[in-house]
Amino acid sequence: MAISTALTERLGIEHPVLCAPMARVSGGKLAAAVSQAGGLGLIGGGYCDQEWIDTELSAAGNARIGIGFITWRLEQFPDVLDRALEREPAAVMLSFGDEGPFAGKIKTAGATLIAQVQSLEQAKRAAGAGADIVIAQGGEAGGHGANRGTFSLVAEVVDALPRIPVVAAGGIADGRGLAAALMLGASGVLLGTRFVATEESLAPLAAKQAVAAESGDVTVKGSTFDKARGFSWPAPYALRTFRNSFAERWEGKDLTETAIVEFEEAAAIANMDIAPVVAGEASGIIRDIPSAADLVPRIVAEAEQKLRGATAFCSTP
Repeated sequence: MAISTALTERLGIEHPVLCAPMARVSGGKLAAAVSQAGGLGLIGGGYCDQEWIDTELSAAGNARIGIGFITWRLEQFPDVLDRALEREPAAVMLSFGDEGPFAGKIKTAGATLIAQVQSLEQAKRAAGAGADIVIAQGGEAGGHGANRGTFSLVAEVVDALPRIPVVAAGGIADGRGLAAALMLGASGVLLGTRFVATEESLAPLAAKQAVAAESGDVTVKGSTFDKARGFSWPAPYALRTFRNSFAERWEGKDLTETAIVEFEEAAAIANMDIAPVVAGEASGIIRDIPSAADLVPRIVAEAEQKLRGATAFCSTP
């Protein structure tokens, strides 16, 4: 069982499946499990909390993994990249900002540069900066994203960058999504929400259970939770989460000090009616909380089955 693509060849991996570097969710244990299962796991460098990053890089042990950063945040804490590169990650993924200022350092260190983009214009910029792999992220994705739909964005980026492996992200959680991405010309998939609901994920159990139970209909985009955490995200990026009472009460309003305290207390005890379940529309096709080690080959096996079955739609003249 194997699906070989430009992505698997470029990264030296068995399966064209990447784990999204989700802040405070994709830790060393999850990244290692995905890599050991034949994909590539990426630790979530997120908001550049150096102590957390060091802990999770160590938790990955000797597994061959990568790390991802929020680019505009990395601009504020560039030394964090130097520390990460000292650990010799297989890849560094940059999202939500200009890759140019960091590309040379990453590639000189011998790491593969992965750039996540949300538009054709950004994809061309990333290619010009020297990105080895480009991830086309559709707006269906959980966490931060923009507005383009996955299908059309992936196809457009594939056409524009014929020499660079393109990875599909947003609304993908199983082998059907991997098969569809390959048919669009992508070389693989980056999964976030699907890996939230795994045993190795650092997400609270309540969040994992919600992802495995809810429909994609319950997701909404907004800025309330970013405000509550004190982050000023640039346009056009908004945060997709599950709808809850806190978001309904405060979206579009200025948070009071009392509201921020309420949020912080809820986050500390994983009260997901106030703290966010960060997840995308793919939650509607997730119904279990498996080990990531079992999930990766399961997704690939389903994709293989779907691809082989696609011949049933073709009639012989």
